[in-house]
Amino acid sequence: MRKFIKYVLLFIKHLLRFVLKPLSFVPAIVVMYMIFSFSGQDGAASSALSYKVSSKIVSVADEAFDMQLSYAEREHYIDRIHYYVRKGAHFTEYFILAVTVAFPLYVYGMRGIWLVLFAGAFCVGFACLDEYHQSFVSGRTPAKKDVIIDSCGAFLGIMITRIVCFIGRKTVFAPLSLKRD
Repeated sequence: MRKFIKYVLLFIKHLLRFVLKPLSFVPAIVVMYMIFSFSGQDGAASSALSYKVSSKIVSVADEAFDMQLSYAEREHYIDRIHYYVRKGAHFTEYFILAVTVAFPLYVYGMRGIWLVLFAGAFCVGFACLDEYHQSFVSGRTPAKKDVIIDSCGAFLGIMITRIVCFIGRKTVFAPLSLKRD
């Protein structure tokens, strides 16, 4: 009976791996769709969204630090950080994309320089296609600077994924894989 339970659990384990491993790419697809949607916004809508985020950041900072900013001062600070919020969004989007691409590749056994090269090339290629896509959207223009920012976010995401997966493999999963009778 014990052997039967062992084989049933082993079957369940293999079945879950067979089903869940391919699903590990779903977050990357969702993130790519999100990036494509943001790139599809016209210039005014995109600028309005990042302006709204900038406004929220200034409002939260004003309340948190009790600065009691006037309307003119708030607008001044919003205008000052608006550019950095836009570029920070590029960096963050591609950081998240890189994590969602690199993690499943790591799970499938891609390690080291091959993980960096493959996930990096994928993310940089997607950044280039994203900027090309923006050339067809009214009020938007492609920018090489954005591809560089996207690439920096992607490579940081890949490196952090490598570190976290390596640490997890050595500390959490290594003891679990030891055979215990």
